Amino acid sequence: MNKPHQKSELTSTLHLGVRSVVDLPQESAIANLLAQSGPGEKEAIDAIVGGDGARAMLVIHRGTAKGSRFLIAEDRVTIGRSPESAVFLDDVTVSRSHAEIIREGKSFTFNDMGSLNGSYINNETAQKVELRAGDEIQIGKFHLLFIAALEIIKKQSK
Repeated sequence: MNKPHQKSELTSTLHLGVRSVVDLPQESAIANLLAQSGPGEKEAIDAIVGGDGARAMLVIHRGTAKGSRFLIAEDRVTIGRSPESAVFLDDVTVSRSHAEIIREGKSFTFNDMGSLNGSYINNETAQKVELRAGDEIQIGKFHLLFIAALEIIKKQSK
């Protein structure tokens, strides 16, 4: 006897794309981004890299909106598909309230907020991770490079 067809919804986590900078040291990833940037972009990135570590930046280095920059100067920066998000990523692969970055002094922590497709940092599934300069954050089809002060990079590499 045949069972009646039941309507069901299947959801899965998608890991879109291949990590492009996974094997590069943090300084090299930032140097590669600078080499591909125009004068205005270089100036903005240099201001963060040469800064005191109290601010950071996300740069989309692969995917839709490549080259877009987002300053992280607040204690809490939201990332998502909602237009109210400080880092607005307009694609269905991104949850409305996908993630946030929390700043405590000169430390920045990435926190996935229960997104459907998950988040990846340096090609590893991420829930809550302290960010290091040069880390790549993948949210949906967006690949973002985390930029922080050079003094922070030097301290982290020791």
